[in-house]
Amino acid sequence: MQSKVHVANNLLALRQRHGLSQENIANYLGIARPMVSYYETGERNIPLEHLEKLADFFGIDAYDLLDENPSIQQSIVAFAFRADELNADNMNGIAAFRKVVRNYLKMKEVSKKMC
Repeated sequence: MQSKVHVANNLLALRQRHGLSQENIANYLGIARPMVSYYETGERNIPLEHLEKLADFFGIDAYDLLDENPSIQQSIVAFAFRADELNADNMNGIAAFRKVVRNYLKMKEVSKKMC
């Protein structure tokens, strides 16, 4: 299935772009590190729950992870942080903040269209 390959490639690219290890992602999702490797190689499908959680963290919509064009996966907010010091709680906070920002920007865009 081609979309599984796109998700795998996009997840790998996003993780690397943000300077995160597979261990960081695994801790954030509450799974074992080898599972992240399976997701990134396309050996396993990523459950919808994990797709949504990853999208929140990276500041994108979940469907963007399915996109064939990797340039689409641009984070809305750039954070300067040391990835080696992140824990799951830090990552949950970042994801919540990015989700708020993404929703705010969507509302702002809708507001412009209505005016």
